[in-house]
Amino acid sequence: MLQRIGIGLVLSLVSIVYAAIIERKRLATAMEYGLVDMPKAVVPMSALWLAPQYVLSGVADVFTMIGLQEFFYDQIPCDLKSIGLAMYLSILGIGSLLSSFLVSFIQNMTKGHGQDGWFADNLNKAHLDYFYWLLAGLSTVGLSAYIYFARSYVYRRKV
Repeated sequence: MLQRIGIGLVLSLVSIVYAAIIERKRLATAMEYGLVDMPKAVVPMSALWLAPQYVLSGVADVFTMIGLQEFFYDQIPCDLKSIGLAMYLSILGIGSLLSSFLVSFIQNMTKGHGQDGWFADNLNKAHLDYFYWLLAGLSTVGLSAYIYFARSYVYRRKV
């Protein structure tokens, strides 16, 4: 169970790093073709460059979500099964909430003084690559903490 979750977290990290690299390539291509000040222009780059990150992200979700669901179902005492499901679903909700706060916080911190911020309306002037690298760093910290706690976890025996 814990191995599945760990595999999902690693694949998610790889997906984020890949997304950062591809976003940097997209920005460089926009600059190379003089499209930086044209937000509606199509950057001459195939959309297939995005496929690996979405495939990795999907596979990561499968490993992580199924692993978490199995963990909370199997390791919670029988009398508390509904609480285990609630905890599993709470993780998803809290993650979405924290993600929204993180995006708002970063936009507020990076916008101003004539700057558009990391999430500019013109994606050719935005810095989503910085955001992806920040997510990769946070994911690395989270993965490290996960590995630390997972290695010391003792599975509950079935009765």
